Amino acid sequence: EKHIRTIKSYVVRGGRLTQSQQNALDDLWPSLGLERQHGLLNSEEVFSNDNPLVFEIGFGMGASLAQMAKENPNQNYIGVDVHPPGIGTLLRKIDELRLNNIRVFQDDAKLILQECIADNSLDKVQIFFPDPWHKKRHNKRRLIQAEFVYSLLPKLKENGLIHLATDWENYAEQMMEVLSSIK
Repeated sequence: EKHIRTIKSYVVRGGRLTQSQQNALDDLWPSLGLERQHGLLNSEEVFSNDNPLVFEIGFGMGASLAQMAKENPNQNYIGVDVHPPGIGTLLRKIDELRLNNIRVFQDDAKLILQECIADNSLDKVQIFFPDPWHKKRHNKRRLIQAEFVYSLLPKLKENGLIHLATDWENYAEQMMEVLSSIK
């Protein structure tokens, strides 16, 4: 049996967890963390409401995601990232702000979309400042590719939104090209 290595759009970077981040992971993950092995997410069960669902890929240290959740209590947020210090920081922020409308996956967003997100369940997908993989030979690693966007579309409700942002002009051009080609 031959194992085919897939191209990842992210790298789990090193970095130490602060004691505060580790404590947040230890103490808050059981109530705020979501696990891929649990299968399809039932957002009404998770959040105890049927509010619109926003799915954010790559929330970094989580400051903007926590702020959005605070300012929009009538929306639910699912954040996906792979960086433990960022996840710990977001969990701590959720606890500090006493937010009940955010849950978090620590996993590959592509796998979460495939295995945990039902079709027609997301009102919005947001991807802010994904890794630009600025070297030309690494552009194949960029998350925003036609194949990925096509995998997002069935997950969106009718009139759902994909909100992208980058500060790399070349990547912005690629994003526009990819989105413009979607039929």
